[in-house]
Amino acid sequence: MKKIEAIIREERLDAVKKALEEKSYFGMTVSEVSGRGKQKGLTLQWRVGEYRVDLLPKLKIELVVLDEDVAPVIDAIVRSARTGDAGDGKIFVLPVEMAVRVRTGDRNEAAI
Repeated sequence: MKKIEAIIREERLDAVKKALEEKSYFGMTVSEVSGRGKQKGLTLQWRVGEYRVDLLPKLKIELVVLDEDVAPVIDAIVRSARTGDAGDGKIFVLPVEMAVRVRTGDRNEAAI
């Protein structure tokens, strides 16, 4: 099993959810996060001059999937989250040692 963490633009959430649902991936956790990448934030103009927005609002989507599902999930996220501009996000894949469904006690693959 793998945990996929995708950091995406807030406005791309509906498209990403739809793309994952079309591939039959429904379970996910979505969190509001803030961060910055190589672009180091944004410089904006205001009445008194320029100011820098250092940390930008993003969403983090977390899914736990079977090993063989990693590639199609990543493809769906990339295809639906990409705008082509800096700040589209990142995807991280981490190993999962165990999963347990609290309600039933099911473990590992049966829990996801």
